[in-house]
Amino acid sequence: MEVRLACPDITRACNLARTFADLVRRRRGYLLLEWIRQAEQDAPKRMQGFSGFLRRDLDAVTAGLTLPWSSGVIEGHVNRVKTLKRAMYGRASFELLRTRILTRA
Repeated sequence: MEVRLACPDITRACNLARTFADLVRRRRGYLLLEWIRQAEQDAPKRMQGFSGFLRRDLDAVTAGLTLPWSSGVIEGHVNRVKTLKRAMYGRASFELLRTRILTRA
């Protein structure tokens, strides 16, 4: 608490971080643009950079914070396939890799 009182930048960064976490947890993507504007005007440099990255792909980030769909399952399968591929690199044929990928659920 003393650090926040001594450094206004930390206080602003903490407040913005809490607000952003609330946007993510409660799926309030419609408030994202306002958060970005506030961060660009009032945040420390690093957080301004983060808000700039969000602005570059605003439609996708807003959809991610609003819509109930997730690509998590697909990403998990991609990660599994890449892990198998790395483990088998130079040791087995493509056919064995294909068989291991298709037979594992």
